[in-house]
Formats: sequence, C-alpha cells, structure tokens
Amino acid sequence: MTGPRYTPLAQSLPATVPFVGPETQERQRGAPFAARLGANESIFGPSPHAIAAMQATASEIWMYGDAENHDLRASLAAHHGVRPDNIMVGEGIDGLLGYLVRLMVGPGDTVVTSEGAYPTFNYHVAGFGGVLHKVPYKGDHEDPAALFAKAAEVDAKLVYLANPDNPMGSWHRGADIVAAMQALPAGTLLVLDEAYVECAPEGTAAPVDADDPRLVRMRTFSKVYGMAGARVGYAIGAPDLIAGFNKVRNHFGMNRAAQAGALAALADGDWLAHVQSEIATARGRISAIARENGLTPLPSATNFVTIDCGSDGTFAKAVLDSLVSLGIFVRMPFAEPQNRCIRVSCGPSAELDAFAAALPRALEIARG
Repeated sequence: MTGPRYTPLAQSLPATVPFVGPETQERQRGAPFAARLGANESIFGPSPHAIAAMQATASEIWMYGDAENHDLRASLAAHHGVRPDNIMVGEGIDGLLGYLVRLMVGPGDTVVTSEGAYPTFNYHVAGFGGVLHKVPYKGDHEDPAALFAKAAEVDAKLVYLANPDNPMGSWHRGADIVAAMQALPAGTLLVLDEAYVECAPEGTAAPVDADDPRLVRMRTFSKVYGMAGARVGYAIGAPDLIAGFNKVRNHFGMNRAAQAGALAALADGDWLAHVQSEIATARGRISAIARENGLTPLPSATNFVTIDCGSDGTFAKAVLDSLVSLGIFVRMPFAEPQNRCIRVSCGPSAELDAFAAALPRALEIARG
C-alpha cells in the first residue's frame, strides 16, 4: 500500500479544529447570518488610514512582505517604549502561539492552562506532543495562583494566562499578576495573552519589563484595531526569546498589505479612542438586552459580553443553537461551569437590534 507515512503523533490526533468558523455555519444552514457576533471581531472596522494604506499597497502585492517586519517592529517598539529586539510580529496571536510551542514543547513536555481557556493554545500543544494540565477557574476568573502552583507541581515549560480573559471577559489588575509571578517556578515561561487589553480598564496590562525572561506577552491587531482578517499579532519578550522565534517562524508569513495596514492603524490614536468608546456603548447595550430577558451579564473588560443564562450548559447550548437558527452568530464557553453562558461580541446598533429581536424567541425555543 502506498500513501503518506504520518508520524505516530499525527496519527494519534483527532481531526478537530478549535473553532468552527461562521462561514462554515452559514454553508451548513444555507443562509447568511443577520448578525455576526460570535468571533470577537471589531465590526466597527479598521482605521480609515489603515484601509487607505492597504489599498495603496495593492499594486505591490506581487512582492513578499519584509521578512523581518522592520518598520512595524520599530513602530511597535516606540509605541511600547521598548527596543525592536523585544518585538516579534506574526500571523495573529494564533500563529505566534504555534511558533512558541514549536520552539519550546516536544513530546511529553508539560504545559499548564485553565480548563475552558482559549482552545487554540491547547491545539498547538497537542500538535507538538505536549501534555496539558488544566486548573479550574476561580469563580469566572482565571486563577494565577493555581496556575503557577500546578506549573511547579508538574515542572511545566509553559503556563498560559489570558488577561483579560476569553471567554468570560473577566480580568485581573496587572499588578496582581506581577505579584503572583513570585510563585512562578524557575524555568517556566508565562505566556500572557493580552489580546483584549486595549478594551480594559487602566492598570490591566502587566507592568513588567520587556527584558524579564519569565514571560512573553501577546498582543493583536484583530480586536480593537479591527484587522482580524489581516492576521497581525505581536509578542513582547526578552531578546533571547524573541531571537528564538526567528529559528522557527515562516520567513514570509506576513503579507505586505497587512504590514502597511498595521503601521497605519497603530498611528491612528483617534480611531482607537473612537472604537474604545463604541465598545463601551455596545457592552452597555448587550448587558441591557440580557437583563431585559431575565439573564445576567457578567462584567467585561473585552469587546464582548458573556451572559449567564441562569441554568446549565445544556440550556445555554439550546439558547445558542436557537440564536444560530434565527440568524444570530454567537458562541459560548465549553467547560463547566462557565458553559452556563453564551458570549456576544460588541457591534453597531443594527447587529445588536437583531440580537435583541431574536433573543426572546431563542429563549422561548430553548425552554420548550
């Protein structure tokens, strides 16, 4: 018999992906969604300057992008008050997580995360043969103390913590995370995912020196900057770690238009402030819609609101399925007890009007 000779690891992995995309769901249901409120994209869109920069680059798309992302790294370094050798640019945080795991995790190596936290990280760990250890949330917050204690127990190479958190929208003060890091075991690297930090209250970002070898921070242009489709993320870390990324990254992974758009978006502080204001307004509206229907919105430091449906995961899944059948794309946490909730992304009035109209019917269907 002829055919590809897969590795034993590849043969052992299930044919699954972390998320089923909205386009896939639209094809399955045979109709487009009336409101796309499930992927935490910024429906408010990117900066007009970013759009113009990407359009101006269209005639140059025949060229590979700068493999070193020189200009974007320099601008990001200036923006954060660090050096360019503290910055690595990659294809979204998802791509950077894949590079980091490829760099550090081999078969049998231990990694710690929270039960129910961002599943794409777990996907990469499994793909390189790592062994995941999970700790439960504390209430609806990730638990840094428990994560770091588990890391010491299992001699973890990596420990993953999102602040603010997805899927719950909760957050810790950055100073509290820094204090908890005193218990981070030697030789364990903290992967601090700050994808939503521009949505969060002042003081949420961890006040840690970029040269601190104990952690790497992940940021993105996919959320507040409105460029999810461009796939631009970046890591902030110690120079030795950042240099390590260059050993395993795709050397032309970032396209030229995305680099130009990110540069322009970073420079447009007015648009950033505009979107932050729109997100705050939308969080209030989603919370009001939830309360009007007898549900409980959770406090959020992100561009989504997680809504407690007041029962269990089975009921929340019924609500979600009913919303999808009514043309409203939302998602939900997948681990108990957080799976009692659904998660609704922020968006303009028209999308939230559609959600408000559909939710009472979805609850009626879910309740039978």
